Formats: sequence, C-alpha cells, structure tokens
Amino acid sequence: MYTDLRNSTPVPWSNAYGGFWAVTTYDDVIRVTSDSDTFVTSVQNVVPAVPRTTRRPPLHFDPPDHARYRAPLDRVLRKSLVQRLEGNFRSVAEDLTKYFITSGGGDYSTDVALPFAAGAFACLLDVPADRVMEIRKIGVDYSLAIQAMDTAQIATTSAELYELATAIVDLRRRDPRSPEQDLVSSLLAAGDDPDAPISDEMVVASVRQLIVAGIGAPQAVLGSIVAHLSRDHNLQDRLRADRTLLPRAIEEFLRLYAPYRVFARTPVEDVVVGGRTIAAGEPIAMIFPSANRDAARFPNAQEFVLDRAPNPHLAFGRGPHRCPAAAMARLELGCALDTLLSATTCFALDGEIEMFNWLEFGPRVLPLTITPRATG
Repeated sequence: MYTDLRNSTPVPWSNAYGGFWAVTTYDDVIRVTSDSDTFVTSVQNVVPAVPRTTRRPPLHFDPPDHARYRAPLDRVLRKSLVQRLEGNFRSVAEDLTKYFITSGGGDYSTDVALPFAAGAFACLLDVPADRVMEIRKIGVDYSLAIQAMDTAQIATTSAELYELATAIVDLRRRDPRSPEQDLVSSLLAAGDDPDAPISDEMVVASVRQLIVAGIGAPQAVLGSIVAHLSRDHNLQDRLRADRTLLPRAIEEFLRLYAPYRVFARTPVEDVVVGGRTIAAGEPIAMIFPSANRDAARFPNAQEFVLDRAPNPHLAFGRGPHRCPAAAMARLELGCALDTLLSATTCFALDGEIEMFNWLEFGPRVLPLTITPRATG
C-alpha cells in the first residue's frame, strides 16, 4: 500500500480522525521533520490526536523551548553513558529468555519483548523491582486504551502514569544521584537553572512521556525482528555463527520495521509538499515505515540487505525531535537478540501474528516454538 501511495499519491489526504495529510516519501518526511519553524509539534504530535490535560516535554514542545527539556535527556542518554547498562540489560534478557525456553516457547511479544523493554527502562531509571511491574502493567493498559481510542480509559491510565512518574521523581528527590549519569536527577538539576528552569510539574511530565515511549517502541521493534528471523532460518544461522554481524543487521531491521507511523506535525502557514497544497493548521502524519522503504533512497528497499551502506534510515526520526534514546534502543536490541540466538539453535513461527493497530507498528502477539541449545 505504501509503495502504491509513493508512486501515485505520495501526499494523500484521509478523512479519518477529523482529517489529516500523510507524507510517505523519504525526502518529504525529511523535509517535515527537519523544518521545525514551519512544521510544529506543539499543536498535534500524533494522528489521531490523543486527549491530554497538559503538554509533556520534550515531544510536545517546539524549539527553542524544546531544547531546555531535551538537554537533560541528551546528557545522560549518550552512548558512552548508556553502555554501562549493558550488563543489566543482558541480565534481564537472560532471565526472561530462560523462562521462555523452559516454558517451551509461547508468545514472545508478551512474554519476553514487553517485560524486557519495561525492565530495561527500569534499569535506566534505577528504580526498585516493584516499580518495574507497575511500569509494565500501566504502560500496557495505556497502550491498549490508545489502540482502542477509549477516551475514558486513556484518561484513567494516563492519570495512573502521572502518579507513577510522580512517585519516581519523589524517590529520586529522597535519593539523589549525579545529574551527569541519572536521568531523573538530570531533569531535577535543570529545574535549578536560572536561565531556563524546568518546573516540578514538567519534570514529572517528562518522566511520564518517557515511560510510554521507553517501553512501546522497543517492544514493537524487537518483536518485528524476531518475527522476521522466525521466517528466515538462514539469517538466524548466519547471525548465530558470527555475532559481529548483529549491529549491521539491527540497523537494517530498524529500517524495515520502524516502530512509529503516526507522529505528526502541523504547518504554521500554507505550504506545498509533494505537489499538494496543505493549509495552515492541517495535521500531517509522517509515515516513517514508508519512507524507510522508499526505492528512490534505498535500492532493493523491500529486501533485508545485511551489508546495506550507507543506511540513513528514519527509525529514530530526524531533526530536533530525533529519538534521544537511540543508543539505548540499539543496546537493548543487541542484548535481547544476542541472548535469544545464544540460547537456541532455532526458533520458528507457531501461529498467526497479531499486530498492534496503533500506536506502535509491530507484533502484539508473536507465537514461537523454540529449539533450545543443548547444555552440559
């Protein structure tokens, strides 16, 4: 469908959800994501619009305000610092994978990908184990409410997420860490900046925003990768035999299975994009999975190409709102996949995949059979 749109109507209009445009080509998505003066995120950041009581930084803010919320995140999510969490991530992945294999397989998305994403996020925040379960449960409930566009349930679960975020921030106030290494401490320290202070309310809102993004996207991408590998046993075997290929493979998987297709921008003035005139105030959805399979930018775009170079995919977005946790996501995927490949000689699809219908793009249900690696 995306291929047909790129070839015939690269900037289509939909009457759904109150009406919105979509950009489907690589160049048009790059333009919309990179020009934050013309295309803003503060009006509507996703399609369809999600009810919200307050803006949550940094996603709901435009430059220059965006920068003061983004800086504390960038400080602690840079690759050199995130790398210290590798042992923690591996431990979470190994525990979950061992249980999954002992159980004889099952739904990888629910039994492994989801709790792994929640556990990794809890490692980042350095919160107690019971908080991990809260993050997992409420995050899932919120995601399901969003998918169903259940306004009442969205409001209820969003309030619960705010309560959880408040508890996490209060915990860090009582047990402060270095703002150079701890995410919440970095946000709290920014609150004391005399030039651009962040209010307590916005610190909580930032953590609230990160909880959802920090769990949903990794779960979706990890599920998509494992689904792909479950159908391609030759690639499974190749990656098992040479684990140094994993980083390149992960980049190509990210290109093929970008987790978001609903992020939106709103033009502040009338613009022409892809030959279509878009009026000021009309939302534009950026279809990252389509842009990443644009044959005008990626030869053999529908195929997995392990040695693809360069590979400037848009799985993490582009421009000011590019995902701040890209390094963490790559580390998570590497740990989870390395663990699964090490613990098995084969895994295969064992039923129908059920996909998230919205917000994330990826498997909600992924049934697998497992052949464990012999031990002892």
